[in-house]
Amino acid sequence: MDDKAKNHFNEAQKNLKGANEELFKPKEDVVSYLVCKNSQFAIINYLKGYLTLRGFETHENETIDSLLGRCRSLNNKFNQIDLKSIDCRAHNIDSKYCQDVNKVSSCFDTADSLDTFLRKLNIL
Repeated sequence: MDDKAKNHFNEAQKNLKGANEELFKPKEDVVSYLVCKNSQFAIINYLKGYLTLRGFETHENETIDSLLGRCRSLNNKFNQIDLKSIDCRAHNIDSKYCQDVNKVSSCFDTADSLDTFLRKLNIL
């Protein structure tokens, strides 16, 4: 596997683990911002990892939506990935989307399902 793609995937897994650890705290102790940011960066790194693996360049300011669109154009199985629960998907990542614990939990669930999806494709 290409080192750059491997780095994206490793970073994504670290981000996902960080979000998961935060969610295991008692609800009143959960820092929703940490869950949100880690989940968002996991999603971005998984998508960038896939694109890099396929030989494509990625850019710093690409949105989650644009990255997913590029992945879908390469592999229609990415149509199974649903980002409707992520309010920031069409914007650059911003903390204003990271306030509600239930909302960030759904963002984590999306990142986790993307991890599972890539494992089923034998990419991870």
